[in-house]
Amino acid sequence: MTFEGNHKVRRKIYQVIDGLTDKEFNRKPLEHDWSPKQILEHLTLMETYIAAKIAAELKNKQSQRASKKLIVLSGSLMMKEDLPEATKPTDEFKTVLEMKEELHNSRIYLLDVYDGSCKDLLREKSFGHPSLGLIPLEQWFPIVGLYEKCHLKLLKKAIGELRIHGLASEMNTDAH
Repeated sequence: MTFEGNHKVRRKIYQVIDGLTDKEFNRKPLEHDWSPKQILEHLTLMETYIAAKIAAELKNKQSQRASKKLIVLSGSLMMKEDLPEATKPTDEFKTVLEMKEELHNSRIYLLDVYDGSCKDLLREKSFGHPSLGLIPLEQWFPIVGLYEKCHLKLLKKAIGELRIHGLASEMNTDAH
């Protein structure tokens, strides 16, 4: 199944954020880090961006054929500085529930693009990855899951740091 890995990672993301308050969800562990909300917002924006690129390339008569790539590395190859502007998260406060809904909607959009596409065209057309070059459209669907898997690690780290910093600030408050 094309989306089995994607769905598995998404379930893990939901498990990791369960129990966070909306305030914790929006708090950055450190000033230069992303909050858990920003990580999820980025994933939503990236999934929507990829789905829109696939939909556009399906209609592009000049879209090139590309050979399959080793995509296992794709999730770790994009740095914050290399991100398309449309995928950069905001500082806007959002609740956990709002972000879960946005994640759900971006997944529905990706699934709709897949379901509405000619599978032959997914093999015959491509668009570029910043590090790997042209990638067949059919490979972009599992890339979404691999990308989320990489960000799941960042999410766990951010939440762990929030808990450490939160505990430290609680201890400092108790000491006064």
